[in-house]
Amino acid sequence: MSQVLERAEGCWAWVVLLASLVTQGLTLGFPTCTGVFFTELQHEFQASNSETSWFPSILTAMLHAGGPLCSILVGRFGCRVTVMLGGALASLGMVAGSFCRTLSQLYLTAGFITGLGMCFSFQSSITVLGFYFSRHRALANALASVGVSLGITLWPLLSRYLLEDLGWRGTFLVFGGVFLHCCVCGAILRPVATSTAPETTEGPPPPSKTPAPGCVAACGRAIQRHLAFDILRHNAGYRVYTLGVMWMILGFPLPHVFLVPYAMWHGVDEHRAALLISIIGFSNIFLRPMAGLVAGRRDFAGHRKYLFSLAALLNGLTNLVCAASADFWVLVGYCLAYSVSMSGIGALLFQVLMDIVPMDRFSSALGLFTILESISILISPPLAGLLLDTTDNNFSYVFYMSSFFLISAALFMGGSFCVLQKKERPGKQAETEGAITESASEQGLMVEDSCGSKKQLNTEVMYVTSV
Repeated sequence: MSQVLERAEGCWAWVVLLASLVTQGLTLGFPTCTGVFFTELQHEFQASNSETSWFPSILTAMLHAGGPLCSILVGRFGCRVTVMLGGALASLGMVAGSFCRTLSQLYLTAGFITGLGMCFSFQSSITVLGFYFSRHRALANALASVGVSLGITLWPLLSRYLLEDLGWRGTFLVFGGVFLHCCVCGAILRPVATSTAPETTEGPPPPSKTPAPGCVAACGRAIQRHLAFDILRHNAGYRVYTLGVMWMILGFPLPHVFLVPYAMWHGVDEHRAALLISIIGFSNIFLRPMAGLVAGRRDFAGHRKYLFSLAALLNGLTNLVCAASADFWVLVGYCLAYSVSMSGIGALLFQVLMDIVPMDRFSSALGLFTILESISILISPPLAGLLLDTTDNNFSYVFYMSSFFLISAALFMGGSFCVLQKKERPGKQAETEGAITESASEQGLMVEDSCGSKKQLNTEVMYVTSV
């Protein structure tokens, strides 16, 4: 039975955008509430800061590390099925996590399984926007990222409310039901009629006339297809962006995990401490669309990667303010300033990646990008937790650490992109001259040299690869 394909940039595209917004709120917004449970889990399992930090670390790392597997599922079954499968896995992990008796069990259930499920849902919802939107892609990504802001706003408040009445086990059980809404959002993602959409097959592929490749060769082709190592080797812009984001992520998630424990350690009330994360999320509801509108302007089309580097730089500088004082109103001001730079990072993170790689390879490029990013996410919170254990819970060092990674990553990306742009200009000029020369030689044109003698142009063509 044939499926009816939706038209790109049509009316249904905005329904898909709404589904993507909700999905991102349920998935990407969730890790920020783990700080609310940090002290509770630490007391429950009698664990150190470093041991407890592995839970949000594994959860967030799997949220990104499942990219290659998600890419395979999207190519085989499409975005709709992948989002629904992710919602079911996330729900299963949280329900199982509510019955855990050790931290190791919590790592596996609420960490690994839930994180993998959220990865399937979130990355598929990002990928489908690239197929439904072309002219308004930057705006669509910015509006969808508002869902992250809503999630950051609501998840901590809901977590604190449920934690008081149900405890962390009952709260995790309720969260298992909440994640089932990803299945509803996935059902909305109808296939779209576009030449660059991921191929979906209804049955086994037809038999090939060529001999079947060996197992090693088949694995090599699968890795190249779904992890985009060829783009990493040949696309210098993608290489710089991936390395820069990996380094940046070592510091970026730390305030989301440690801001609430930091405030509580300095005597801030539990409800007011949880409110700090909600302030960041609420501010981003308005700031992210504005950042998306700015990034979507044609005047900034060639400068989005520099805007992203600037946002990372400001984010790192803002964390120094938080390290200076733990007064509640100072932290409120920090959250408002932090939201400005965070909105820029959130609105531009995937848009810059779409600008750097071709859209037909975006899914596989996103898979490699996120699995490399997850390495940094996995290391960052436990490293900060170890720093806390060795400094007698001096949270200021955590925010200094965050600032160092963000500022250095911003300087690296901004400087590298400038160097690549300078190298690219002579290449484009040579490519244009080569095209003119080829066109003239094909027509048999004669040109005069400096001495006035006529010569036929050489038919040799120069190929220039852009970074």
